[in-house]
Amino acid sequence: MSSQSQRHKEAQPEPDRPDGTAVSDSPSPGSGESSGDSGSLAALSEQLQKLLVEKQELTDTLVRRQADFENYRKRVEKERHHDRHRGVETLIEHILPVLDAFDRALTESTDAAYLEYRKGFELIRRQLWETLAKQGLVRIDAVGQQFNPHFHHAIERVETTDHAEGIVVGELQPGYTFHDKVLRPSMVRVAYAPEPESARRSSRDH
Repeated sequence: MSSQSQRHKEAQPEPDRPDGTAVSDSPSPGSGESSGDSGSLAALSEQLQKLLVEKQELTDTLVRRQADFENYRKRVEKERHHDRHRGVETLIEHILPVLDAFDRALTESTDAAYLEYRKGFELIRRQLWETLAKQGLVRIDAVGQQFNPHFHHAIERVETTDHAEGIVVGELQPGYTFHDKVLRPSMVRVAYAPEPESARRSSRDH
């Protein structure tokens, strides 16, 4: 009797859940898949982060290369500009004596026959000057200005009371600048004040 009762208990089905499904000790088939999906997402996130870092590094490298190229372009352009100016400057230095010759020819000759050719010389001289001025040549203003050793070269001192001491009273050869650089200083005469009569007497007494 006892053995039949035991067999009856073993044959009874397992109790059902409230929702009607049977209780089972076996693991849910979806639990393993959920864990695998989480691992894949983590790997993808890590890979995406690496790609973003690589992209930023490439962008920074490109910006640096562009800046280096721009600096190189500006340096080459500056060197070309300087070389061109230097070439023009050298040419003008060789032309200045020709300009001086025109100036002397227009001021020194008083021959009546020469006056017929004067207008032609004036025209040529003006055309030459306009061409040089367009390249950046500027004549230094000297007469009536305070002597400036950067622009004027004093070759004579003139004692006078008509001008303040240190004033340029005459120009023997004009000076020029080229793009703010002194190409040739003006050769000038500079005024200086005479000594007082008392100082002269004292000097003679000694």
